[in-house]
Amino acid sequence: MRVALCAALLPISPALAFFSRGVFRTKEGRTQHTRVASAVASDPIPSARASGLALLLDDGTRKSHSVAENTAFVTGFFRGIEKRENFANLVASLHFIYSSMEKAFEEVEDVGVRAMDYPELRRQRSLEADMDYYFGAAWKSGKVRPSRATKAYVARIQEVAADPEKQYLLIAHQYTRYLGDLFGGQMMGGMATRSLGLDPGKGIAFYDFPDIKDNKVFIEDWYAKLNALPLSEAKKAALVEEANRVFALNIGVFEELDGNPLAAVWNMAISALREKLGMSVA
Repeated sequence: MRVALCAALLPISPALAFFSRGVFRTKEGRTQHTRVASAVASDPIPSARASGLALLLDDGTRKSHSVAENTAFVTGFFRGIEKRENFANLVASLHFIYSSMEKAFEEVEDVGVRAMDYPELRRQRSLEADMDYYFGAAWKSGKVRPSRATKAYVARIQEVAADPEKQYLLIAHQYTRYLGDLFGGQMMGGMATRSLGLDPGKGIAFYDFPDIKDNKVFIEDWYAKLNALPLSEAKKAALVEEANRVFALNIGVFEELDGNPLAAVWNMAISALREKLGMSVA
């Protein structure tokens, strides 16, 4: 069943977009895939993704991702959007993860981490808005607690940030999380809205990047700056290893979600049909 579900999904960027690593074959999914796939092929100027550390990270993470891992992301996300409670729990996990990451970016002195820390990518404020939507003011008083997998993820971020010799590894966290969010954000937000019947534009601020007007241009610039970082070959290899570790930590977060992934697919299909027929989606 899991393999069949995975086969029905369209990968956008096997190296980066773990949220959109397998995406449902909707019109939005095909459009997003076309944009990303054409980023290198249609541009006469060689893409920064085709060389340097960018290429090492893309290739190094792609080769280690098995069908089982891709399926874990796919089924995990669909479990997350099967029920509102599940999605709220996913938002809470992301809130704890990004709060820890972005706090680390503020505090560390590594020049590479600071160079790759674009304000446009920051997600903490967006997640705070989503937390308000799902939990009200209760989450601010500490009533929402991180899950076991989320704690493990946060612990790794803190471990790396606390060691001056390892702080550069946070670049792998920036690469894996932010670019994945940017590649698949609009699509994933739309899928959650349809499946859960969310209020239009509410509860999905995490997936919206209002300060980035052109994803392709932004990502190309990010990759170019990544390639310009003065890192040794040993550190580049360590970054690839850390990126794969981040991928595994995210699988752990998804695997904690309860629910039936096929129910979410059904909900989206019904919602799309109602929209096509001009019926109320409520």
